[in-house]
Amino acid sequence: MDRRDFLKAAGISGAVGLAGRPLSALGAAPAAIPALKPRRLSPGDAVALVSPSGATATRNDAAIVKENMEALGFKVKFGAHLLDRYGYLGGQDTDRAADLMAAFADPGVAGIVAMKGGWGCARVLRLLDYEVIRKNPKVLIGYSDITALLLGLHAKTGLVTFHGPIGLDPWNGFTVNFFRKVIMEAEPVTLKNPVEVGDHLTQVENRVQTIAPGAATGILRGGNLSIVSSLIGTEFVPAWDDALLFVEDINEEIYRVDRMMTHLALAGVLRQVKGFIFGRCTDCDPGEGYGSLTLEQVLDDHVKPLGVPAWYGAMFGHLPMKFTMPVGIPARADAEKGTIELLEPAVL
Repeated sequence: MDRRDFLKAAGISGAVGLAGRPLSALGAAPAAIPALKPRRLSPGDAVALVSPSGATATRNDAAIVKENMEALGFKVKFGAHLLDRYGYLGGQDTDRAADLMAAFADPGVAGIVAMKGGWGCARVLRLLDYEVIRKNPKVLIGYSDITALLLGLHAKTGLVTFHGPIGLDPWNGFTVNFFRKVIMEAEPVTLKNPVEVGDHLTQVENRVQTIAPGAATGILRGGNLSIVSSLIGTEFVPAWDDALLFVEDINEEIYRVDRMMTHLALAGVLRQVKGFIFGRCTDCDPGEGYGSLTLEQVLDDHVKPLGVPAWYGAMFGHLPMKFTMPVGIPARADAEKGTIELLEPAVL
């Protein structure tokens, strides 16, 4: 069977790919839907704890997260399948989707907190009722694999979602401060790394590394790099034009980061963005010797030629202290100062 016969047998005509779109258009997302802001969370509100991704290991983990939420002033509802396990997943796809939909449909629930990341959120995207979600906008927060939900719900409904702590994160003072300001106090805060010299002559931790200088205004969109890359070409990514693209990752070899950034470039995503912010790539070192590029070289190759403000080192991703980043809110990013200034509240 030659290539033409193979394409015909596979139901593919010419250079047509997913959903009948030309391959050259895979990076193109539908026009942006107007932002749909959820109501702010307040003490006394109920939040639902769900496991839309990986399995929660023990009942004790769930108890700790419940106590953390109560310490923030919230009441807690457990998803019916919170402690389910199906291999590495937190239950069957239909059950994890059902817990999400139950939380959105429940008038007594004000917000939804993902217990942990892992893998699995993309598997439930096709099972969600986006009309119900659109009619019941609520705070949804998490990061890592939860990116699939953050972007998918934002793309399909316009809902402003939140790249921030998962339930099993350490809810330290830094993390809680930004969570409260963004989600509870509706403050258009400026996200900025702390300047702490400590017992050093100059700052060592939480430094900003400028890739390309300047400042830009755009819409915050992004999340975990692996998940963002894997969703390109689907209906579950938002428009990238006018975006301030932010990404993070963990435990990736540099060639994989290079591959994902190349994918974003070939799909046309990078050429559309107004700015680029890499949080942290935790445990993404090149290793010993000279067999690998460095992360700095990969970002210089892919990002510096874009001619947009860009930097590395913002405090979001797989690290104990993190910002709460709203997906879908306009912001001003300054690559030399390493600041992200929200230009309006993310919640009502």
